[in-house]
Amino acid sequence: MKTLKEVSCGETAKVKKLTGDGPVKRRIMDMGITKGVDIFVRKVAPLGDPVEVTVRGYELSLRKEDATMIEVE
Repeated sequence: MKTLKEVSCGETAKVKKLTGDGPVKRRIMDMGITKGVDIFVRKVAPLGDPVEVTVRGYELSLRKEDATMIEVE
């Protein structure tokens, strides 16, 4: 199992599954991160938080703890 947090800068990954529950999972889905979508990791901050990604043509910043809830392949 690989999470979005483990994806290197400059790589693209496909979302396999969202873990987590309730409002946090809902918020991630509302941002357009759903099963089967491709996520491109643009930048990772020096301390690893936040992670900048491109999803569905727009840019997002995700906290490290949110990135661990996104399983990718």
